[in-house]
Amino acid sequence: MSQVAQVAVLCGDLTDHGGLTEARVLASDLREYLRIPKVAVLGNHDFECAQEEAVAQILAEEGGVHVLDGDCVSIEGIGFSGAKGFCGGFGRATLEPWGEPILKRFVQEAVDEARKLENGLAKLRTDKRVAVTHYSPIHATVEGELPEIIPYLGSQRLVEPINTFHASAAVHGHAHHGSPMGRTSAGIPVYNCAFPLMRHHFPDEPFRLIEI
Repeated sequence: MSQVAQVAVLCGDLTDHGGLTEARVLASDLREYLRIPKVAVLGNHDFECAQEEAVAQILAEEGGVHVLDGDCVSIEGIGFSGAKGFCGGFGRATLEPWGEPILKRFVQEAVDEARKLENGLAKLRTDKRVAVTHYSPIHATVEGELPEIIPYLGSQRLVEPINTFHASAAVHGHAHHGSPMGRTSAGIPVYNCAFPLMRHHFPDEPFRLIEI
């Protein structure tokens, strides 16, 4: 495996509280110190101040970041599709749209985020595709977290487009105490790239270098 990265992928929580000053500081650092193509999705922290569109715009215009939200980009012959994703659980514990309207809206958010990822993957014409989310698409990479919070760390609905469009790999963040890697039911590798997890498992190089 080459030890020189060609593309940097950021899996959300790019700011602490979704503030514009935070976004500008990060954008400045990325432009100065990370001089390779950059792809990102936003995370739940980036929504805290309800300025997520402005955060994305700053990162794009001042940091040179391709911020994905249901769209896609091709770099070095590899296609990237991204969406934040949402929670909802996995397997038989997946929350279904039944009962009170607020629960139906909650589930619809997970469905809408999965459709965003699907739409981006469908537009790609590259042989190799990478799915980028903040929330996890599979249970395996959140194993190790408290069982009570696992439904809030991802949604099985995100894995369907990853399998359908035969992604080469998927990456996500959010699960700080989960597991570094798992596979979808179709055998596609999924990497948990949450920084606290990376720092714990790879303290000398707290990042994942993945060859596609």
